[in-house]
Amino acid sequence: MANTQDIRRRIKSIRNTAQITKAMQMVAASKMRKAQQHALAGRPYAELMNRVLTSLKGRTDPLLHPLLTGTTGPEGIGVGRQHRQGSGGRVEHQPDA
Repeated sequence: MANTQDIRRRIKSIRNTAQITKAMQMVAASKMRKAQQHALAGRPYAELMNRVLTSLKGRTDPLLHPLLTGTTGPEGIGVGRQHRQGSGGRVEHQPDA
């Protein structure tokens, strides 16, 4: 059986661990808040860029600007690149019907 000194040492160790954990949680919360603020601050820029690109897409010839013909699905931008790598990197332009 542990003596009282061992028990006190263990209690102190647990308190120190709890204090470190609480500090880490506070740092993580601060970083999360900062990231959310940055994301919200960038939203007007992203909306404006979306409008500009949509407008450009409607006013340009798809054969002259193939990068403006594709649309990004809910998976994101990187998914198409992964599919092309599976086909040896060949990209064939298929106009919309």
